[in-house]
Amino acid sequence: MAKEHLIDVQPIRSLEKLDDMKWSLKRHCSERDYILFLLGINTGLRVSDLLSLKVKDVKGKMKIIIKEGKTKKPRTIQLNNVFNELATYIDTIDSEWLFPSRKGDKPISKIQAYRQLNKAADMVDIESVGTHTMRKTFGYWYYKQSKDVAKLQMILNHSHPEITLKYIGIADEEEIEDSLNGFVL
Repeated sequence: MAKEHLIDVQPIRSLEKLDDMKWSLKRHCSERDYILFLLGINTGLRVSDLLSLKVKDVKGKMKIIIKEGKTKKPRTIQLNNVFNELATYIDTIDSEWLFPSRKGDKPISKIQAYRQLNKAADMVDIESVGTHTMRKTFGYWYYKQSKDVAKLQMILNHSHPEITLKYIGIADEEEIEDSLNGFVL
């Protein structure tokens, strides 16, 4: 996973590229990897929290409450927007883990998740992808839709709005300029 720290991992800022990534994960990787990505971009959970999920944690549920591994804080996660795809996927799993490894009865590793995301990204020419891409993509699109940095800061458990904006790549000058384009008083 050291490679991820060398590149500046970015959110996927284009809906077309997001669709390309989903297609690539289904086509070149597996349904498991696609569902991991889908959950990641729709919940904003860290990859370590996603990989620790078991089937019983999510099966048949529209929302779950998890204790985040890094912050140890409880967080309510809405699953209604991915419920049907998640349910269909769960029916194909023969493991207690939501993202089972093919090697033994354990979940895939963070390194394997990283490899699969990069494999899919390479196939569709998306650069700067790592496991944090899912969380950053969630944050970016949540912010674009809601414009509520305070709420996003709480969701991501960041200490300051500036950290949240920088994390999702909104601190870029281009993004700030774009936001001022139609501004009139």
